[in-house]
Amino acid sequence: MGNMSYCRFENTYRDLQDCYDALGEKSLDELSETEKKYAKKLIKMCRNIAEDFLDDEADEQNIGCN
Repeated sequence: MGNMSYCRFENTYRDLQDCYDALGEKSLDELSETEKKYAKKLIKMCRNIAEDFLDDEADEQNIGCN
């Protein structure tokens, strides 16, 4: 089941943080082929989100995923 709209970003943030932590512990080469494929897709999507939705003002305010 997908995330409920009222908590979509909160739940996804937690899952994304888990993925980020996992990539800090393992290199992409240590993942299965399927996980590597989707890790790369996820990284590309994160880049697209940052490019599309973060502007110079957000960067100046130091908004990030910490």
